[in-house]
Amino acid sequence: MHTARQLIAGTSPFETTIGFSRAVRVGDRVFVSGTGPIRPDGTVATAAQAQARRCFELIGAALAQAGAGLHDVTRTRMFLTGAQHAAAVGAVHRELFAEIRPAATMIVGGGLLDERWVVEVEAEAIIGIR
Repeated sequence: MHTARQLIAGTSPFETTIGFSRAVRVGDRVFVSGTGPIRPDGTVATAAQAQARRCFELIGAALAQAGAGLHDVTRTRMFLTGAQHAAAVGAVHRELFAEIRPAATMIVGGGLLDERWVVEVEAEAIIGIR
């Protein structure tokens, strides 16, 4: 059986330069790429909580284009530039996913693609699960 691949485009300038999609849907699964906190005008909030909220807004929009929603999320990965951002990012994650409780990973690393970012988030979803 062949399952079609649906590519979901976003607004990241890196999509064409790197060669990736904001999200990919295959069957009932949706994979959302690492998502940075860029606003439509190209600016980035300085606070980790605001950055996390923006990442999840963009993820939610990509999921919607794929026929899914945050309620379908089964896994999140949060990449942080420092452990001091964990509480703020975690608070946003809890606000959105306290009832859903997806598998989640929070990783602290040396930096992200854009030096203004303190958080980047990726997600996976399975459409229609409850």
